[in-house]
Amino acid sequence: MRATVMYGAGDVRLEDVPDARLVEPTDAVVRVTSAAICGSDLWPYKSMEPSETGRRMGHEFIGVVEAAGEDVRTLEDGDLVVTPFLWSDGTCVFCREGLHTSCLHGGRYGDEGVDGGQGEAVRVPQADGTLVVLPVDEDDALMPSLLTLSDVMATGHHAALAARVGPGKTVAVVGDGAVGLCGVIAARRLGAERIFILGRHEARTALAQEFGATDVVSERGEEAVERVRELTGGLGVHSVLECVGYEESTRTAFGIVRAGGAVGRVGIPQYEALPMVAETFFANVTIAGGPAPARAYIEELLPDVLEGRIEPGRVFDRTGPLDEVPEGYRAMDSREALKVLVTP
Repeated sequence: MRATVMYGAGDVRLEDVPDARLVEPTDAVVRVTSAAICGSDLWPYKSMEPSETGRRMGHEFIGVVEAAGEDVRTLEDGDLVVTPFLWSDGTCVFCREGLHTSCLHGGRYGDEGVDGGQGEAVRVPQADGTLVVLPVDEDDALMPSLLTLSDVMATGHHAALAARVGPGKTVAVVGDGAVGLCGVIAARRLGAERIFILGRHEARTALAQEFGATDVVSERGEEAVERVRELTGGLGVHSVLECVGYEESTRTAFGIVRAGGAVGRVGIPQYEALPMVAETFFANVTIAGGPAPARAYIEELLPDVLEGRIEPGRVFDRTGPLDEVPEGYRAMDSREALKVLVTP
């Protein structure tokens, strides 16, 4: 079968690899019908050291179950399923607490002999605990939005929960990428009264406004902090969703949160230590977040997608076949595309 392999920074190839197959009795083999390139895939695209063996890529996909191991109880051949971006058993102490990202028996796609999602098929370990059956056909018009439940919509929701977004709150979303835009959807869904989007790409901030953002702040750094403070009477916002992961964006998030507020961090950290530890301490700011336990959120968010209350699939602004995945990486890295949907 064909799959995406990264061999180093900027070196993404589509190659023939061994067919996905059952290894453990808890596995399922899923034929991929739609997948995505994630913003987090761009970190190794920018910085990965050259490798002779390469790294299988992709962790967001929807597909059809083609085979299930003898211990799989909740899936049947032919089921259309969506996966969270990490696989998990669904039964360990952390999964039972809704923290599937810390599953004692879980893992990542593309690691330790597990296929990546940007390919024709995937062996999914712990299939019962991981996969969620979708009540639609594989060519349903909602497929882009359903695919976001695999990662970006769940991650935006996680950021909003970590930032304690609720009715009447004032919220700022730092970052106008796919996660940030889904964070706007999540904040609106949770009842936020005023939502700032911090970004300078006009097409993206315009989409954020369609999703529910009330204010656009295009400044960066200290100027952005000053602008948000000015617009909030000097107080800052109740909740900040930090969706980038740079030290500068984190410093901005900490600079615009009001005393007693909360920051939800979901951008993968690209720094060694948190800035402004004294300032946030003395302002009683809550700092939370991390990788989103998407499996815990899919069933909660699914009805809103199916019934059309949210449309996170609009973050996809480019679609192409598996052969065009390397070009998709280039386009996202150069900001020519926001998020790429892959149709094997």
